[in-house]
Amino acid sequence: MAIARLSLTDFRNHADALIAPDEPMIVLSGENGAGKTNILEALSLLAPGRGLRGAALRDMARQGGPGGFAIAARVGDTQIGTGTDATAPDRRQVRIDGRTASANALSGLLAVSWLTPAMDRLFMDSPGGRRRFLDRLVLARDPAHAHHSTRYEAAMRARNALLTGEAPPDPAWLAALEAQMAEHGARIDAARRAMIAELDTQIAANAQALFAQPLLELAGWEGDEPALRGALAGGRARDAAAGRTLTGPHRADLLVRHGGKDQEAALCSTGEQKALLLGITLAHAELCRAVGGRPLVILLDEVAAHLDPVRRAALFERLRATGGQVWMTGTEPGLFEALGQASRLHVEAGRVTMA
Repeated sequence: MAIARLSLTDFRNHADALIAPDEPMIVLSGENGAGKTNILEALSLLAPGRGLRGAALRDMARQGGPGGFAIAARVGDTQIGTGTDATAPDRRQVRIDGRTASANALSGLLAVSWLTPAMDRLFMDSPGGRRRFLDRLVLARDPAHAHHSTRYEAAMRARNALLTGEAPPDPAWLAALEAQMAEHGARIDAARRAMIAELDTQIAANAQALFAQPLLELAGWEGDEPALRGALAGGRARDAAAGRTLTGPHRADLLVRHGGKDQEAALCSTGEQKALLLGITLAHAELCRAVGGRPLVILLDEVAAHLDPVRRAALFERLRATGGQVWMTGTEPGLFEALGQASRLHVEAGRVTMA
């Protein structure tokens, strides 16, 4: 069991919730606003980043509560804790087996991915959202990706500050920052492209009429470490005028096409876009199973509602075959009749009980 025990204290609308699933498939049912997605959000915070909503930490604390929140989980023999204190509501704290740790350290314990209704507009929104989606997929396979991303972003912020400051920037310091950006940026780009290649292979191997076949491509920037270092050095004047860095993997975009229709995902119907996202999520889960090493946790919010019974049953079968722990939400318990053996929980007004 990936997560054998989960407890929430003053998180969103959950004053005090305890969940101890006894099956790898977990169903959370209840009315809209009951707190089902809040549980998935708490689980998503067991990975680096701001969770599946991308919300501010202070907004996650329960209204009317003391001001902070706590999430605790047991993964095998390891105890994980994260949350905030009322005195510092915007500073996230992480503890692993009682010791203070960085959020990036969480990536070495669990592989976490998710799919939510809010992601339905992924193909219509900015490239930044698609990059973050791809980076979450990479992080679930490669814990070092968080380190390279953090170092790259920190160096880029420092470079931007030097270029836009009032005093002339020190060329040696700029060169050092650009070397750091090139080192970590090349690793970021290589990891993204490796993930896309693996996903394309996995999707092709499991192509079937019941699910859409997404075709993936990384566009917008491509280069190795020397190329990026040279581009940054040559673009200082342009970047200073723009007030930001205009070259690098932070400018890349994930492009997706519907393989069956040979059509860009952005031009597909809402239902087709949902199917494409689901196809990517399933292929990624299957890749994580093949590599192994860390428990896989898949979070699916309202994923069954838009599927017909045949596709719903096929989805459950593929999810179970991944060997991961799958948390699913739905307003109607009947949506999960074909799931078979599962931990079924009812959520109502922040309270969690056995269904």
